Amino acid sequence: MDKKRKRSNDDSRIDYGVILPVFVLCLIGLLSLYVALGHDPRNPNVFTSLSMQALWYIVGAVAIIIIIHFNAKFIWKVTPFLYGLGLAVMLALLRFYDPALAASTGSKNWFRFGSLTFQPAELMKIAYILMMAYVITRHNVAHRVRSLRSDLKLIGKMFLVTIPVLGLIMAQNDFGTMLVFFAIFAGMFLMSGISWIIIIPVMSLAVLLAGSVIFLVTTDSGREVLSFIGFKNYQFSRIDSWLDPFHDPQGDSFQLAHSLMAIGSGGMFGKGYNVSSVYVPVRESDMIFTVFGENFGFVGGALIILLYFLLIYRMIRVSFDMNNEFYAYISTGIIMMILFHVFENIGANIGLLPLTGIPLPFISQGGSSIIGNMIGVGLILSMRYQSKKNPEIELHRRARRV
Repeated sequence: MDKKRKRSNDDSRIDYGVILPVFVLCLIGLLSLYVALGHDPRNPNVFTSLSMQALWYIVGAVAIIIIIHFNAKFIWKVTPFLYGLGLAVMLALLRFYDPALAASTGSKNWFRFGSLTFQPAELMKIAYILMMAYVITRHNVAHRVRSLRSDLKLIGKMFLVTIPVLGLIMAQNDFGTMLVFFAIFAGMFLMSGISWIIIIPVMSLAVLLAGSVIFLVTTDSGREVLSFIGFKNYQFSRIDSWLDPFHDPQGDSFQLAHSLMAIGSGGMFGKGYNVSSVYVPVRESDMIFTVFGENFGFVGGALIILLYFLLIYRMIRVSFDMNNEFYAYISTGIIMMILFHVFENIGANIGLLPLTGIPLPFISQGGSSIIGNMIGVGLILSMRYQSKKNPEIELHRRARRV
């Protein structure tokens, strides 16, 4: 009887509202990869690739099972170590990156171990979120009475955590990943309790900066300025393709033009499963949304977006149910990470945003991305699972002692 009661208690602490959308998205990922790889002559071993993707899903599921048993006190203790380890690995990547992938993608962001590749930035996102949550929580516990001075100190601490990461990302020439870190920073900045007297001018400056960049990329003189500060030719090509997807459909804008044609050809309900009439390069990773758009049309694409909204909604619910400041900032970072990935990837596939090479969470091919997102889900689930142990008291005691 006690075993049944314990099992029932454990089940009640697992949020199946988070697990179910993730499971369905992973299933959609396998189905979409089968179509993308099966119609690509460059990938003769379709089932080998599918098996590897399934293996990554299993590894991610095991990671979730392990992480839900980590309470806030343990996560708090290991956060600085994980952040430091992440920076060290990112630094090592500048020397030991895979030259073949760097030549084909323009970014030095991959390790290679035989036939396996690994992108440290995907795990660095989690370490960065944890460290930001650590810094914000520690600061807020020490400054319960807020002032503009304390808020400025907090901003300084957040920049100290962020600048080394962005510096390493810039050295790897990975603009898309840098945008993800900006999104995480923005979400955690807004939720950190900083006064709106500071937030409003900062947001106004960000909008002005974004407008200035758009102006610069659309003028010749502006592009000269951007080239001087580090923009590459392929980045300008992506901007040109975004502004006019059909200006060079057999050259620089080939990928986006064919993406739009594939999704548009799906119509309202699609052509049916396992149909690929329009060739889209790198369909298995960055352009995976085109598979569902072509096969299942507008309705299929809307279903995927609905699943992501359901997942984000359930994550927000878990965050609001927890009475733990550290957890709240972790969940904010994870939600922003996944939300930005979805927005940027789907937006790029339909021509709303420029292509940046950002994968679609749980669906795109790639072990690094899957593991990173699964760890994020595990951290969210651990909040619910550990809620009855009330870790906040111990966490705040430790924060005051540090």
